[in-house]
Amino acid sequence: MKSREQEYREIFMAEALEYYDAMSRHISELERSPTDEPALNELFRLMHNLKSNARAMGYTQIGEAAHHMETIFGLIRSKEMTFTGPVVPVLFDGIDTIGKMIRAVGAEQEVPDISRLLENLDRLTKGEAPVLDEDEEEDESNRKLELSDLVYIQIKKLDHLLNLVGELIIDRDRILTLSQEIGNSALVAAAAHFSRIADDLQYSVMDARLVGVGSLFNKFPRVVRDVAAAEAKDVELTVVGEDIQIDRNILQIITDSLLHLVRNAIGHGLETPTERTAAGKTAQAHLTLSAQTERDDVLIQVIDDGRGIDVESVRRKAVERGLVAAETAATLDDDAVRAFLFEPGFSMAKEVTEISGRGVGLDVVKLAIDSLGGQLRVDSVLGQGTTFTLVLPTSIAVKGALLFVLDERNYAIPLMHTDSVVSLMPDEFHVVGGMLLARVQDENLPVVPLRRLLHNGDGPLPPANKAELNGRQDIIIVNYSNRKLGLIVDRFLRQQDIVIKPMSKPLDTIDLFGGVTLLGSGQVCLVLDVPALTRLFLARRP
Repeated sequence: MKSREQEYREIFMAEALEYYDAMSRHISELERSPTDEPALNELFRLMHNLKSNARAMGYTQIGEAAHHMETIFGLIRSKEMTFTGPVVPVLFDGIDTIGKMIRAVGAEQEVPDISRLLENLDRLTKGEAPVLDEDEEEDESNRKLELSDLVYIQIKKLDHLLNLVGELIIDRDRILTLSQEIGNSALVAAAAHFSRIADDLQYSVMDARLVGVGSLFNKFPRVVRDVAAAEAKDVELTVVGEDIQIDRNILQIITDSLLHLVRNAIGHGLETPTERTAAGKTAQAHLTLSAQTERDDVLIQVIDDGRGIDVESVRRKAVERGLVAAETAATLDDDAVRAFLFEPGFSMAKEVTEISGRGVGLDVVKLAIDSLGGQLRVDSVLGQGTTFTLVLPTSIAVKGALLFVLDERNYAIPLMHTDSVVSLMPDEFHVVGGMLLARVQDENLPVVPLRRLLHNGDGPLPPANKAELNGRQDIIIVNYSNRKLGLIVDRFLRQQDIVIKPMSKPLDTIDLFGGVTLLGSGQVCLVLDVPALTRLFLARRP
């Protein structure tokens, strides 16, 4: 596993060598045509970029040489100097020296001495003649030509490659199953070898698509500054975990969601300096963007130290909007009440501003996260602050899943939404308000036979009856939007990685299924959509 420092050095080297090649090309063009403005502008831009990148990486000598060269090209651009006479060999020498320094960094060797070059560049800046040694070896006929070890690939090419790997994984499982059924030892060995190669290829392609979340996080200081200024608030932004790696497509999909959450935190969550001082807080508010890994998931959090979510206000608003009856609302715990924030169009804004109150709420964020098979959580303490947590898979092509059987058919459910699995006997259930409940890990959870959700039509679920439960009940406990639900299935099969394919028409209109996968046996396996199942249960429960 490469260190972050090594990865950054390789990226710097790739760009620096490209800059060097472009500089060599453009200075040759400038020598042929000293008034070639496009070539001159490119040389100035390349030197400026190289200076910035080298200083950021701590390569001070490269940065210093590029800075002096940038100054000379700036003087030529402003017509204060011409690209003639002794200026030409000094600048050619400067570019050659920069190339040597870049290669030395790549080989982890000591960079050449640049004092002579810097002295000559300073002389040119002052209008003095440089010191040129005619006996020095300005002769490069034996120069080596080098290419970067890194290449840039369009993301659509990686998408296509990952789709092909997905097909390969499906065939891998089929070949493994068939080889075991046939029982030929040579075939089993070949299938096992093929499986290892397929695994290595899968993880290599997935690794090639990973980027640091810092590529998105680093765009937010300006966003926070602008939104805070519009809201007349003083906000300090802290960024944590920029090096955490995630699939580039996932990062692209959550960009708008993260922007909405940050704007929401500043507009709704954080107080003005006057309000904070009156509440005994610092006048400056604090906002944190954080990324971390948890098992196979990436957690991205937006944390503020603002006023927190007033659960009672949300409860009243939900009743006013007709989302829940007043009697039922009074019995809901805080997590269940906060879940109303994700309902379409739900907003606590008292007035419409550029930041909030336009009816585009957290439901849009939740839909984006759901589309990735992820989760959105909210935790809040009144008067202390709020944390929104995005639980995201590292890849969207291959997902961990739990396979199970229902009515002699195989189904899969993503591990992202699987809290746990338990087996209970009928006397461990009880019925309350027509709903089946079970005590699991010190929690009373609603439980429903999955076949009832899938096959019972559109009406309300019939009242639960313990008498219908015979023998041990296998239950998958799913978790969505801070709500847990137990699904009774016929039996568990196994846990495995699956490649999810979209449903074809007209089955794609059935939102209870998130897609299909093909098992090693060749069987088609439907993949359940936990958010849709949870919403269906809430709409149809007794």
